[in-house]
Amino acid sequence: MRVFSAFIFCLLFMCESVSAQSFYDINTIQKIELTFSQPNWDYQLDTAKQGADTYILATQVKINGVTFDSVGVKYKGNSSYSPTSKKNPLHIEIDHYKNQSYNGIKDIKLGNNYKDPSMIREVLGYDILKNYMHCSQSNFAKVYINGVYYGVYSNTENIDKQFYSNHYYSSGNTAIKCNPIVNPSTNTKCNLKYINNDSSSYFNFYELKSNYGWNQFVALCDTVTNYQNRVSDNIDIDRVIWMLAFNNVMVNLDSYSGAFCQNYYLYKDNTNHYNPTIWDLNMCFGGFPYLGSGTGSMAQLSITNLNTLPINIHSTDVNWPLINIVNNNAQYKRMLVAHMRTITEEFLASNNYLTKAQLFQSIIDTSIVNDTCKSFTYSQFQNGLTQNISVGSYSVPGISNLLNARLSYLQGTTDFGYATPTITNVVSSSISPTLNSTVTINTSVTNATSVYLGYRNDVTKKFERTLMYDDGLHNDGASGDAIFGTDLTITATSMQYYIYAENNNAGMFSPQRAEHEYYTLTTNISQPTSGQVVINEFLAVNQSGQLDENNQYEDWIELYNTTNTALDLSGLYLSDNNTNLQKFTFPSNSIIPANGYLTVWADEDNGDGSSIHCNFKLSASGEQIFLTKGTTILDSVTFGSQNADISVGRCPNGTGSFSVFTVPTYNSSNCAVGLNELTNRINLVLYPNPVNQFITIESDIEKETTLTITNSVGEIIIQKPFKQSEKINTSAFSQGIYFVKLENSVVKFIVLH
Repeated sequence: MRVFSAFIFCLLFMCESVSAQSFYDINTIQKIELTFSQPNWDYQLDTAKQGADTYILATQVKINGVTFDSVGVKYKGNSSYSPTSKKNPLHIEIDHYKNQSYNGIKDIKLGNNYKDPSMIREVLGYDILKNYMHCSQSNFAKVYINGVYYGVYSNTENIDKQFYSNHYYSSGNTAIKCNPIVNPSTNTKCNLKYINNDSSSYFNFYELKSNYGWNQFVALCDTVTNYQNRVSDNIDIDRVIWMLAFNNVMVNLDSYSGAFCQNYYLYKDNTNHYNPTIWDLNMCFGGFPYLGSGTGSMAQLSITNLNTLPINIHSTDVNWPLINIVNNNAQYKRMLVAHMRTITEEFLASNNYLTKAQLFQSIIDTSIVNDTCKSFTYSQFQNGLTQNISVGSYSVPGISNLLNARLSYLQGTTDFGYATPTITNVVSSSISPTLNSTVTINTSVTNATSVYLGYRNDVTKKFERTLMYDDGLHNDGASGDAIFGTDLTITATSMQYYIYAENNNAGMFSPQRAEHEYYTLTTNISQPTSGQVVINEFLAVNQSGQLDENNQYEDWIELYNTTNTALDLSGLYLSDNNTNLQKFTFPSNSIIPANGYLTVWADEDNGDGSSIHCNFKLSASGEQIFLTKGTTILDSVTFGSQNADISVGRCPNGTGSFSVFTVPTYNSSNCAVGLNELTNRINLVLYPNPVNQFITIESDIEKETTLTITNSVGEIIIQKPFKQSEKINTSAFSQGIYFVKLENSVVKFIVLH
């Protein structure tokens, strides 16, 4: 028998990830030093780029003083790459030859500031965009190759499984990079236009970044093109609107909004909605002057045209179906203008963009002086905000020149001139409601014909909208007093909501960055402190044991609540990586009952909502598991090589040492009879789960015993005699999570109405 001990990793072991500044900290220039053994490394990189686009071996890379040997390097980019350039964009894959990472980062994407005299377009663009959409982090890096300084690059977070996990709460679903595999042109648009039902017809336009998904993606294109009234069922329409709003205000035309309809990713989350993520902002702020048209025109826009780019570009051109959908749906169009107005007010009218731009230039100023590989002079860098500078066939506008002109133009448009609703005094009747209670949301709104409440009970889900009323019948005060109200049932420990109001011409959100930002209602269930919830048991090689709700044998991690009170795990983290302790976030409504269990499937998979699935698997060869709250480790365990269908758990529950269990005790006591005996454990089966009206409970216990059903806060709902089988009417139960307890077994079920 192998004995395992739980432990908190010592400060020495964790010091690198705790004390090191973020690799994307905007105030710190990263230092990246590449070493190639081959003297003709540039020729080899050029050859690889123009051939199969493969990596070549770099002997080592040193990142902020930390050295890794044997890494993969290649040139990246389309127009930003040139075999004659001294300074090409780089992709460094740290784990290409070995399993290694820098603070959890395996891919480094470095941009060469192509056609950007200011040298900050990419970093500034992402710094603004992050306020409205999920996007990559970006900052600056100084790059050295074989001891020679190659200058300042933009350093932008890779969009990969880790990104999807962090932002869209899963990582194994369909992922598409929307950039043409062939050289971009007006005829190779990544516009989501339906071609036919043969997925191979899309191969030159898009790149599949997941293990499957072509047929799903073709179905999306079919909907976007042919069933546009159903598009919100398939794609996150609010994120689409934010994407188009940003592209328009900031004149980001090397994007879906421009000639090639490129430079974005799509990821299908667990709600079966695709989420757009903007990528490659090196030519933002008018650096790419090609708007394009359905006729294939590649005429350059003048700086005057860039300054006055209309709100409704491509609104009637079928080659931009997402823009068609948003501009030709009256409510979506009002939302688009509302989002554009928010960006304009927060960054252009306030000059916030200029403050940031000047800060970013000051950070890299000295490093730019010494950059002999840059494409522009130091003087052009200094004037990149205020002067239009030639980059060959056209001039790139100074960033402040462009955005000052955009502000003046947009504020003078008819759409920006419409009187908007005003939304104030957004309040809830309870700031700390109990689970399954009902609260009233009120707000004062003027100049609106319709007011909506957007709400959801989990950050992993999409918002739903319902009307709010000013009729005196919805806890909204007197009829016609401009106070709107509606009731909201608290079905989770954390509920998110926002207000949207509109009249015939204009819309307004509160908060204005919704749905990216929102108000939150949190129940009065406490979260655990150290020792209150622990890792109680895990199974790393499940071949014939417990099935998940998809009838799959998957790894699992069981947590145990050592207290007499139900606790809320929402927002806490599980991880198997000491350099990325926030790998998986517990969703809203992750309640662990008093002296009870919560088991997580470690399978990188999707569930049906009746259980929790995290975004990593357990290694059969051994690794670590961490349970954390913020940066505090609540519990952790390390383990070695594992055998099939043999778990490792504590006995007694929550406090004992870890021991091998030849009979795993999924979601139940590890010491059913005594400290070391696991006999007589009850097999407890519930179906259907989730349930609407009736749930059947079955067990293999032959004697009469007591059946107890409690809600998520430990209140007893039903307690009655039980023998082998019982059908329970749940129609009167409030929607939420409940627990069935029978002897030493506890099983969770969910009531949905």
